[in-house]
Amino acid sequence: MKNTYPKQEKLKSKTTIDLLFSEGKSVSKYPLRLVYAPISLEDGQKLKMGVSVSKKYFKKAVDRNYFKRVLRETYRLNKSLLLDHIDKPYALMFFYQTKDRLTYQEINEKTVQLFEKFVASTKEE
Repeated sequence: MKNTYPKQEKLKSKTTIDLLFSEGKSVSKYPLRLVYAPISLEDGQKLKMGVSVSKKYFKKAVDRNYFKRVLRETYRLNKSLLLDHIDKPYALMFFYQTKDRLTYQEINEKTVQLFEKFVASTKEE
């Protein structure tokens, strides 16, 4: 399987994002949070993914963009953990929620743990 993050996988739809915040469930692994909701997709994709870093924690856009890049990269490299274990399409929003500047390796480890927690919570439903 290719480790890519194609355009079709990016969460862009305002209505889907609103649905995530109104009806979505959440799993956390400090400092990351994943909000998710099942959706219906026509194009055969299993995931729609968006990332967010709050202005509250990082005032400068340069810093926010750096952490968004890191979150996208850790998602891209570890999305096979999700795709192998989910059976219906999901919209996901990935948040970085701390002032602490974790290293790439720490964020990657937390991402793996968070994805495992997400898979476990979807199995319970």
